[in-house]
Parts: sequence; structure tokens; C-alpha cells
Amino acid sequence: MASEPVEVCVKAAVGRPDLLGDCPFSQRVLLTLEEKNIPYQSKLVDLSNKPDWFLKISPEGKVPVLKYEDGTWHPDSDAITQYLEEKFPDPSLVTPAEFASVGSKIFPAFVTFLKSKDSNDGSEQALVNELRSLNEHLESHGPFINGEKISAADLSLAPKLYHLKVALGYFKGWSIPQDLTHVPNYMNALFSRESFKNTKPAGEEYVIAGWKPKVEA
Repeated sequence: MASEPVEVCVKAAVGRPDLLGDCPFSQRVLLTLEEKNIPYQSKLVDLSNKPDWFLKISPEGKVPVLKYEDGTWHPDSDAITQYLEEKFPDPSLVTPAEFASVGSKIFPAFVTFLKSKDSNDGSEQALVNELRSLNEHLESHGPFINGEKISAADLSLAPKLYHLKVALGYFKGWSIPQDLTHVPNYMNALFSRESFKNTKPAGEEYVIAGWKPKVEA
């Protein structure tokens, strides 16, 4: 176990720099720390007014950024979660290679549909197809992507599905088609975990505020 808490910089809520914000990649890292029972200290960063100390450790101004054991800071949730898996292998969150990409196209499909101004551009159907593919996988392999045991693929997908639910519900009055019964059950299982409750955005309104400029652009 880490003797000192791991330090990680994550996004603060839009308009509330004292509250945890809506970055799904930040939450993925926090979920990994929680599920591995690694003590951590999160520093909230107001991305609309980035402090100098933050730009020194993250010159591109991106979150999440995690401080490695050697004292260097590293961005990118893929790299960070891989580092945490290697450094703290127990409990293992490794997703078997054949399942590692399950659900990986849902987030880009969601973003395209969310920003779409044309109801006939196929973006809604593209998202439904990705969700159907996840639904089929969960039907044969669930309740999680790798069966009974939660893994890295679930922790990557959970925040993205939360954004999908909140943002599409708010901006488009859209919800997941009722025939895809396994996806909502999966989402409920993820969202009800202690790790998710401890790391989710401070409120749905901050998810909406985060997406608003992108939707209205």
C-alpha cells in the first residue's frame, strides 16, 4: 500500500471550484484508486482559471494528472490507470484482452449525437447500435464486462454512461431504448457502488453545465 496518499489533480465543478467536477477521465482515475483501496488526495482544478502551480505540472492544462512515486506528474487516464495497476496489482482490475474494447465506441457516438443538430444524420442510430452491442455482451457475459468481477473496462465506461444518461436526458429528452434491458441494469450496478458515489460529479447540474457550451456551439 502507499505510505503517503497518492496525489491527483481533477476537474472542479463549473462555477464551483470547491466541488468535484464533471470530467469522466478524472472520475475514471478516482474510481480506480477507490476500487484498489489506495489512499489518495485529490486537488480540484478550476479549468476556466488554471492556477500557475497546476500549469507547471500539467503544461497542456489537462486533467487528470497523477503524481508518480518518483515525484513526476503524468497526465492521461489510460497511462495513469495502467501505472496504478502495475504499482498496486491487488485487487486486480485487469480486463481480459478480448473484452478490453467492449463499449469503447459508446462515448464518441454519444458526443456526436449530443452535438448533432440534424435528426436525420444517423448519429442517434449509431449510438443505439453501440449500446445494443454492449447489451448483447452483458447478456452473455454480465453483470459486468468481465462477468462477476468489476474491471478497468467498467471503470472507464461508468462515468461516460453517467454523462450519457444526464446530458442526453437534459438536452434531448432521450433515454436508452427499453428493449436494451441489460444496459440500465449494468448502469445501476455501477452507479450504486460506493466508489462511484464517492467520485461522481457534485451534482447533475455540473454535468449539464460542462456540456452546455459544446452543445450550443
